[in-house]
Amino acid sequence: MIELRTPHEIEQMRPAGRFVASVLEATRDAADVGVNLLELDALAHEMIRKAGAESCYIDYHPSFGASPFGKVICTSVNDAVLHGLPFDYRLRDGDLLSLDFAASVDGWVADSALSVVVGEADPADLELIATAERALDAGIAAATVGHRMGDVSAAIGDVAHAAGLSVNLDFGGHGVGRTMHGDPHVPNDGRPKRGLPLRAGLVVAIEPWFMHGTDEIYTDTDGWTLRSADGSRGAHAEHTVAITADGPVVLTARTS
Repeated sequence: MIELRTPHEIEQMRPAGRFVASVLEATRDAADVGVNLLELDALAHEMIRKAGAESCYIDYHPSFGASPFGKVICTSVNDAVLHGLPFDYRLRDGDLLSLDFAASVDGWVADSALSVVVGEADPADLELIATAERALDAGIAAATVGHRMGDVSAAIGDVAHAAGLSVNLDFGGHGVGRTMHGDPHVPNDGRPKRGLPLRAGLVVAIEPWFMHGTDEIYTDTDGWTLRSADGSRGAHAEHTVAITADGPVVLTARTS
């Protein structure tokens, strides 16, 4: 069921958005060569505790997960492109790290993701990250009253295709509200002027994610981490966005 939020409810979602943004900023800034992925998860966990927030991940067990996730943040490194389950791994020079985090504050959820390279970066990785961010910006710009979901999807896909990338459609954006994942689905490619009409009050997570050399993925033996089929690296960008009469509002905007 697709739910539309009142302006007051969207205002109530802002603290969740600010908190999610703050955790991503803190974990991004803490990520460095030699830092363990479990340390990043512990940092996010402590911030949740101090804020009195609730994790959307730790007990999360959808049909595609082998078991409850058990951690509070996704840490996807290099060819791990989505749903990276934190494990005992110390980041190495040049690693491409994607961080994906969702939490509930006062009953409202926000969801966001970013990618960063630790240490010395390969220019190709930086361009992949920049492409994901450009696609996210394009998708947000298209998320206006009077457009359709296909306009958002096409805007994302156009950026990917212009960069010579193919797009996986197995996972994409989604509705956000009282729960982390809801209707509608937001594909990362599509045809303009098709699909759900966008109305004021719709709140969605828009989340392009691309891989250097493929659009195919497989599930790691941990039962959660999704990896590129050819070992190429991936980048992920995501914001929770409210569609309003005055234009899109990014609830998870970061300060840095």
